[in-house]
Amino acid sequence: MKSQTTLSPALASQTVPLSLAQARRLHLAAQGLLRPLGRRPRPGDVVAAIERMRLLQIDSIHVVARSPYLVLHARLGHYDGSWLDEALAQGRIAECWAHEACFVPAADLPLHRAWRERGAHWAHRHAARMHRDHRADMDGLLERIRTQGAVRAADFPRADRGVSGWWEWKPEKRWLEAWFALGELMIPRRERFQRVYDLADRVLQKLDPPFVPSPLDTPGLRQRFILDSVRALGITQARWIADYYRLKPAVDDAELAPLVAAGELTMMPVQGWSAPGYVHRDHAALLDKARAGRLRATHTTLLSPFDPLVWDRARAQAMFDFEYAIECYTPAPKRRYGYYVLPILHRGSLVGRLDAKAHRSEGVFEIKSLFLEPGQQASGQWVGDVADAIARTAQWHGTPTLRLERSEPSAAGRALRAHWKRAGLAG
Repeated sequence: MKSQTTLSPALASQTVPLSLAQARRLHLAAQGLLRPLGRRPRPGDVVAAIERMRLLQIDSIHVVARSPYLVLHARLGHYDGSWLDEALAQGRIAECWAHEACFVPAADLPLHRAWRERGAHWAHRHAARMHRDHRADMDGLLERIRTQGAVRAADFPRADRGVSGWWEWKPEKRWLEAWFALGELMIPRRERFQRVYDLADRVLQKLDPPFVPSPLDTPGLRQRFILDSVRALGITQARWIADYYRLKPAVDDAELAPLVAAGELTMMPVQGWSAPGYVHRDHAALLDKARAGRLRATHTTLLSPFDPLVWDRARAQAMFDFEYAIECYTPAPKRRYGYYVLPILHRGSLVGRLDAKAHRSEGVFEIKSLFLEPGQQASGQWVGDVADAIARTAQWHGTPTLRLERSEPSAAGRALRAHWKRAGLAG
């Protein structure tokens, strides 16, 4: 009689792929988007959400709320946006270049400053070139801040008034940003979202927890960022990892193999994926729940175009079958959906998108257009959940009156308007 090899329960379970729905729920749980918060948010929830995501991308477009505030709203609900500003001023978070310009937990700043010294991010290389080309002016600006204190870009008048846009920044703004990228300046606080720049040494003294330089070498830092990316994403293919912190070269399965062997990561196949998924060891319990079907997606919300859930187009396509591009930087004639399009997350799926604008002086939240994904039906629970999610976002903006101009299909628009009319919210 032949002997049979018996796999351990843990090893045997890894040979059974997760369904795509289970992988989605694990991804959403890690990102804080599986279920609503379930209680009133508190100031500490802002820092906790950033710690969960590892970073919060900064963008200044504010046709609706600026992106970092909107990303937090999707996870926390009706919170006070000043809590983000306070967390920065208290030194509990900091600004640096990571995915792009981001807020990061204060505890992670030593990693980012050590990585900056390697010149690994494009912003660092660009800033070094600027310093070479404008050394005298930039050194003079740094000396002014050293002797006279923190400054804003607005403290420097410009000759060509009326010109605006980041591509037309005045020289002082460019030099301040270059010193920020080079690590000589940091942002102790913001005033009406405008950066205040001060010497890094002064800002570092106020961080909570206190700043301690990282002892990690380049390979150690890269491995740390890889592990943090996998933890933030919940489950991910190797090819999606590098984008989270803009690592180069790309991460592949061979680089992850030692981390799997060491027990830092679990390799997890997913139905429909040609490549394996990876799960951080900190999410072992979530993985077990996902595998057992005990992760339920109950959250419906609007997402920022710069939300980690959707900023990687390939990941959003593979994970949610959702084709998405940020079109605010696309010329208007070439836009497919609109200027500032917010994906709609509904109970574990990305079910549509809307192009919105908050008219704060009028108290109106305008939806210029709303598009459902193929196969979505605007009926029953779908209508109530999505209509309420849009209304919550509008009320948080201080624009409680809802105005929907058009939708595809048109029946979705009629159903949403009827729901809002019954609630006294339709404009």
